[in-house]
Amino acid sequence: MNAPTIATRAAWLEARKALFEKERAMTHQLEALHAERRRLPWVRIDKRYTFQGPEGTLDLDDLFGRQSQLAIYHFMLTPGSHHVCPGCSFLMDHVDAARRHFEHADLAFAAVSRASIERIEEVRQRMGWTFPWVSSGESDFNYDFGVSFTEADRAAGRASYNYGLTSISSSPDMFGVSIFAKDDDGNIFHTYSTYHRGVELLAGALNWLDLAPKGRNEGDGTMSWVRLHDEYED
Repeated sequence: MNAPTIATRAAWLEARKALFEKERAMTHQLEALHAERRRLPWVRIDKRYTFQGPEGTLDLDDLFGRQSQLAIYHFMLTPGSHHVCPGCSFLMDHVDAARRHFEHADLAFAAVSRASIERIEEVRQRMGWTFPWVSSGESDFNYDFGVSFTEADRAAGRASYNYGLTSISSSPDMFGVSIFAKDDDGNIFHTYSTYHRGVELLAGALNWLDLAPKGRNEGDGTMSWVRLHDEYED
């Protein structure tokens, strides 16, 4: 962190008001962006996707529960791997408290990974999460929504992530969020997906840090201090 400028209260207030005007402008820009996001066209889902939950097989429709909207977090948990993504876990630590509220605004939530449901349950219980988390196994779901890549596509340079901004060569799975909606006739539509830094808007802890002088305190790289919440030394 750079050395701070020390000022009088009057000088601080003048600088704060100047920043406040920029914050207000940014708020209006974000509101306009949110509205534009809501106006995106929808794509009807005609393919049947199945998932394995703790109690058996589920369809995409089942993940909606009683809601007409569904947010899915694509959690990087690869079959056969012992690695648990710290970034994904960091985001998921925000979910259980938040969904107590947004489920009452007609939004359901589920996490989806390709790992087996047994492995998913092992991690979920370790972390203490209660949100729905299901396995897509070797189905097309993760591949169709741009977060999993075959070995052949990675070797051939065809594994494109984040709307073509990133070429994936090593990791078979990445992360992101996809949003779905269901109409009165039960038809399901894909309305939105975001990847990589697009998921930061879900990380309330980062928003708190952005208010503080040290910011995100990432001296050794992006989110370098983030651990699974049971791995912090204190």
